[in-house]
Amino acid sequence: MDEYTADLFISRDDTSDSSPPQQRQPPPTVVVDEWPQDSDANDTTPSKKSPSGLRSRIANNLSKKTSIQDRLVERLLQQVIPESSDGLAAGDDTLAPGFPADKTSTFSQRPNFNITTMSNNFRRFNARIGVVFKFQARVVRLLSWRRPTHTLSLLAVYTFVCLDPYLLAVVPLAGFLLAVFIPHFLARHPAPPSGTLSSEQSVGYSPKGPPLAPARTVKPVKELSKDFFRNMRDLQNSMDDFCVAHDSVVSSVLPITNFSNEALSSALFLALTLTTVFMTTFASVFPWRLIALVAGWGLILSGHPAIAPLLTHTHDTHVAPHQPLARSSVEAWIAADIILDSAPETREVEIFELQRQSHDEWEPWLFSPSPYDPLSQPRIAGERPRGTRFFEDVLPPDGWEWSEKKWALDLWSREWVEERIITGVEVETEGERWVYDMYDENSSFSGGVMDSPTTAKGKARVPAAPTLSWEEGEDGTGRRGEWRRRRWVRLVKRRATTSPA
Repeated sequence: MDEYTADLFISRDDTSDSSPPQQRQPPPTVVVDEWPQDSDANDTTPSKKSPSGLRSRIANNLSKKTSIQDRLVERLLQQVIPESSDGLAAGDDTLAPGFPADKTSTFSQRPNFNITTMSNNFRRFNARIGVVFKFQARVVRLLSWRRPTHTLSLLAVYTFVCLDPYLLAVVPLAGFLLAVFIPHFLARHPAPPSGTLSSEQSVGYSPKGPPLAPARTVKPVKELSKDFFRNMRDLQNSMDDFCVAHDSVVSSVLPITNFSNEALSSALFLALTLTTVFMTTFASVFPWRLIALVAGWGLILSGHPAIAPLLTHTHDTHVAPHQPLARSSVEAWIAADIILDSAPETREVEIFELQRQSHDEWEPWLFSPSPYDPLSQPRIAGERPRGTRFFEDVLPPDGWEWSEKKWALDLWSREWVEERIITGVEVETEGERWVYDMYDENSSFSGGVMDSPTTAKGKARVPAAPTLSWEEGEDGTGRRGEWRRRRWVRLVKRRATTSPA
């Protein structure tokens, strides 16, 4: 029987662990498994149907059916979710979703989402998670006073740590010695069974001599065993506990911290700010050892079976009836003392109306976000101005909306020219407030600094009469260049978004 069951109980975990983690699985294909022939079944099936052999055959059949279903579902998911989809790429960094990870990092070596891998990893995880649930059960048993001596021992250790905080460095070392090394040593050197020796011979336990028992190891539980399903039950309950705790924290903490109620969140922010300033100044005055000692004892004593009902009754009798009055008082104080800004943030935006001279007439050209002055980068590069032809096509910036219905002409044309340090232009300080390009009859270049022109023999020409600068050429005197512009302004305000960021 052993020579057959040794082959039947080969676990998936061992085979999966032996494969290299970086090796990618081949593309999934739909394979129809055939039933083994009679000769193969006779060679590998034990003569007697034992429970272990039946369990292994059931596990093998279920694994075959599960693998076919997993591959079918995987092929369907590959049709729905492409390999290059955002958030599913194997090279994406888990700590920074959407950004490719470094090629040398660990995340870039991990496989992509795969149904078969997910199923195998879940079975492996469920076979090994039992130690966590055992530790959780022991902690709950320790804090719930199932054995008062154990809980009192915990309180004694906690008291020594509170009185002498330097012992906090000793507790993990002592716990490792008492909880790991000593139990494993006793497992290798067990005491003799009770009743095998007379009262005179059994003088006590002696660790002398060679090891008498094999070393204790932690093995994954077998699939379809009681421990496997017990782990699944505990995992199911842990997921439910996490969801309940997460929802309770979100429903209780998030509304007072995410500024959905700005008055309440502002009051809490003010209280935390004042508390931070106070604790920064007077934190050294408080007896923190005594506070930690009393808080720890009170927290653990509140879980005692005789004290917990008394605390619940006291809360329901004396505290709960006064909670609505206290809440209403706090809300009234917040509404009276916390003043919020009711008006949205406003800014002034600008647009430049450009016109071009054509046959002694000015032709409306477009509305541009830049003045397109003679020394601007697009003008020097020979690019045409960019913008829209009509006022109605001018849109507010992203995240903003119009606060005024109409555009207003900027009457301080000289101010915005000086702010931008624009040269080679002529400014109108009255009328329609146009800003013209200066005209140069010797060159098509308007404005700025230019070289003196020379003749073909290299002799300098007679310099022409100096052109008027924009300070000297005000009020439309002199000839104008090819372009003119004027500035329009309008107020915008922040637009409220309906969807959370």
